[in-house]
Amino acid sequence: MMEDFVKCLVSALMLCTAWAKQPNVVILFADDLGYGDLACYGHPTSLTPNLDRMSEEGLLFTQFYTASPLCSPSRAALMTSRYSPRSGVYPGVFAPNDVGGLPLNETTMAESLKSVGYSTAIVGKWHLGVGKDGMYLPTHQGFDYYMGIPYSHDMCMCDVCFYPDLKCSDPQNECNHGYVPCPVFENEKIIQQPAVKINLTEMYIDAATNFIKEKSEQSSPFFLYMAFQHTHKPQFSGKLATNSCIRGEFGDALAELDWGVGQILEELEKDGVSDNTFVFFTSDNGPSLEFRTHAGVQGALRCGKASTWDGGVRVPGIAWWPGKIRHGRTQELAATLDLFPTVMKLAGGKMPSVITDGVDMSPVLFENKESNRQNFVYYSQGSTPQTGLYALRLRQYKAHLYTRGGLCRNDYPDEVCRANYTLVAHSPPLLFNVDVDPSELYPLDPTEYA
Repeated sequence: MMEDFVKCLVSALMLCTAWAKQPNVVILFADDLGYGDLACYGHPTSLTPNLDRMSEEGLLFTQFYTASPLCSPSRAALMTSRYSPRSGVYPGVFAPNDVGGLPLNETTMAESLKSVGYSTAIVGKWHLGVGKDGMYLPTHQGFDYYMGIPYSHDMCMCDVCFYPDLKCSDPQNECNHGYVPCPVFENEKIIQQPAVKINLTEMYIDAATNFIKEKSEQSSPFFLYMAFQHTHKPQFSGKLATNSCIRGEFGDALAELDWGVGQILEELEKDGVSDNTFVFFTSDNGPSLEFRTHAGVQGALRCGKASTWDGGVRVPGIAWWPGKIRHGRTQELAATLDLFPTVMKLAGGKMPSVITDGVDMSPVLFENKESNRQNFVYYSQGSTPQTGLYALRLRQYKAHLYTRGGLCRNDYPDEVCRANYTLVAHSPPLLFNVDVDPSELYPLDPTEYA
């Protein structure tokens, strides 16, 4: 008994010490990166030494979920800790000519952190609306600084994607030539158009590391949301990454993302703030399987982007905080929804006074305890008020009320993933134990679990 008491006391003292000074927060957000894409998640030919280092020194989640299988709803949920039907950002994504955006009455993570003294910045892909006179840009949503393309870079004309002058691979007319060339914003001003893709990641990382350096010198707590354009199609890379990986163009794009992660970690260490910075890496949704080798992979999971099979929403998740977060792997359930309440707990702030869907991850991160999250709700790109949620997970059990295809070609080997696989209602629900059957191939007899 005394030994258990001492362990609890030591754990509590460590937490108190950690929170004594407001920690910096860095969220590294990949685009369309699959569960099976990183070397530390088992990919045999990906080149990701910096993310591998994060996983070796930090905590790797094997059951981490994003709140939506599509970009804009996923990012809205990350920023608000609310499932997308609550914020109204669903079921699809914002296009460059859309007039809407993340409602301004939603309280973002950046706004909440500003309220307790943080400097805030987003670098990269926003994809939560532009609106008239830029009314939905990040600078109106709690961010002091913004640099990036405000939507997906395939929503523009394709040009040069690989150093020095190789054109973008466009096997299915990936890029939308009906829109204007991609603009790069700095705050509310366009500083480059069209975006020069072969220099884009370097420009982003310069902005991110300059922000870290400046705020570190000022001893100001900061929040950096680094939202990579990688690895969304069309893939691109600059001089350092082009032809660097035997995995091909996707591998080069991923290698450039990994380089960017390494630069940010290096800057934190150089500025002497790595021991007071919570860093979390994850992805907005699963891989866009319709583009075959120009897309990520879902590993042992089923289907990909736009699907509520786990390949669409279970994504890499790596937490890193030297000296604070235990290193290893965890099978505990967690989600992007949980980052907001976790960060506010660390910062000594409060969550917004509205219904939120996240839980504090601290027990998993710092105490090696069971997750506060025991369930997860799956909304589809096709969710309507009539269908509502498509699936529900409770602990190890997942019940599909509806299934439909995702963003996948109609000759894909697994027909339930195909775009032409129409909506199917399941009564009773299609039930799986995803701890023993992560590929969701062997339905359980629901009468045994009624």
